[in-house]
Amino acid sequence: MAIFSKELAIDLGTANTVVYLKGKGIVLREPSIIAINTAKKIVAVGNEAKLMAGRAPFEINISQPIRDGVIADFDTTELMLDYFISKAGGKRGIFRPTLLVGIPCGITQVEKKAVIEAAIRAGARQAFTINEPMAAAIGAGLPIAEPRGSMIVDIGGGTAEVAVISLRGIVVVRSTRIAGNEMTEAIVTFLKRQYSLFVGETSAEQVKMKLGSAYPLDKEEKMEVRGRDLIDGLPKSIVISSEEVRKALQPVLEEILDTIKATLEITPPELAADIIDRGIMLSGGGSLLRNIDKFISQRTGMLVNIAEDPLSAVAIGAGKALEDLDFFKEAISTS
Repeated sequence: MAIFSKELAIDLGTANTVVYLKGKGIVLREPSIIAINTAKKIVAVGNEAKLMAGRAPFEINISQPIRDGVIADFDTTELMLDYFISKAGGKRGIFRPTLLVGIPCGITQVEKKAVIEAAIRAGARQAFTINEPMAAAIGAGLPIAEPRGSMIVDIGGGTAEVAVISLRGIVVVRSTRIAGNEMTEAIVTFLKRQYSLFVGETSAEQVKMKLGSAYPLDKEEKMEVRGRDLIDGLPKSIVISSEEVRKALQPVLEEILDTIKATLEITPPELAADIIDRGIMLSGGGSLLRNIDKFISQRTGMLVNIAEDPLSAVAIGAGKALEDLDFFKEAISTS
């Protein structure tokens, strides 16, 4: 990698983008959302665009160009990535930056090449990739170089990936495209069916953050939710409980749990024994759902921990790989 160019590690997630600048650490964390007008000009990106979601006039299109962990809209992703790289300070001076981008294990070679091409077209001198479960394990502080098994469960907005890592490599991995976004959609669907109330994704996400849980709370909570009545079309408000939200989230949680169990079933016995001793590590925004560690622990009978900074684990891990390329070279893909 070039001596004079900036080096950045990027977690280009479905819900959020996190950027790590070599030598400085995390320098940006914003929603992966962009607002573009009919003239194809950027109106807002990240936090500002998210504030506009559901409230923008018809001539402004609010979009999330990353879907299920992969690029759904190439041109829009390029614009968004260019903005984030510039805001993170990666394009100052005459030298173009080098990027290390986290990608899901479950993506195809075509989808992987699209990420690299978008990074190059957004201004990168060169771009490399690292599998997100590996980056998350590094960022969570798991001893990936040891000849012992470590399990990471990375629950993002678009994907949930479960991997067993040993000797700096991924031994087994399972992925599902049922994750944080599906939790939000489950709340939208529940409110429609149960209360004939239509709410936008932003409101449903607020419900998830304030009332969401995977396991009974010590003190259950309630909140008012406002939206549009599907019967008469008029504004309507209802009061919903944390128990109801937990019930709505159950199918998504069961899918993630099934992915964990499926991974354990194909894990070599020696590594499975290590995981029993060391437990499971959770990362990603989905691991911020209250009591998800208790839910997984109760259903698997295993110790479950949550990374110190779950939202940034992938970016931190990719950043550590940038800081010590020789040590982590097996984890980085150059093609």
